Amino acid sequence: MGQFYPFKFNAEKAVEVILYIARRAPIPDVFHVCKILYFADKYHLEQYGRFICGDYYIAMDNGPVPSRTYDIIKAVRDTQQSFSFSEHASDVFTLRGNQISPSRDAYVELLSQSDIESLDQAITEYGSETFSKLSELSHDDAWKAADQNSVIPIEKIASMLRDGDAIIEYLRNK
Repeated sequence: MGQFYPFKFNAEKAVEVILYIARRAPIPDVFHVCKILYFADKYHLEQYGRFICGDYYIAMDNGPVPSRTYDIIKAVRDTQQSFSFSEHASDVFTLRGNQISPSRDAYVELLSQSDIESLDQAITEYGSETFSKLSELSHDDAWKAADQNSVIPIEKIASMLRDGDAIIEYLRNK
């Protein structure tokens, strides 16, 4: 990645987050799951100083995409793709078109209370939004500051949040 990034991606947790959102969101498609995670991560970063799965975001045409989480989803869709967690993921959810169909509930014991709070808040606030509205809402200042198809710097995401400077300082010193 080549830039400051204070989190370590947790693939096991990402699979559980996919299941959690897909079971609860009114529209459990790939787009909504990825956007709900983005808004949940922003809330969680502001409130608790970290992202839920430790993923990083790429500035794609329709807004930020959680890179490694999306890799897991793509690996389930295309069995030719190799991702270390794709076998496990394909055991617990399938894709029908763009709809994510969980075969079990998320193991919520792998999620913290703050993770669940943030996910529930984002599902409630954004889960019923249309594709175009979610795309518009996620084209925020952080997305605009990044080059197309490049990593959105964590500092750009944090700077949009209440106490953004303090969050950035906290992340740099942790």
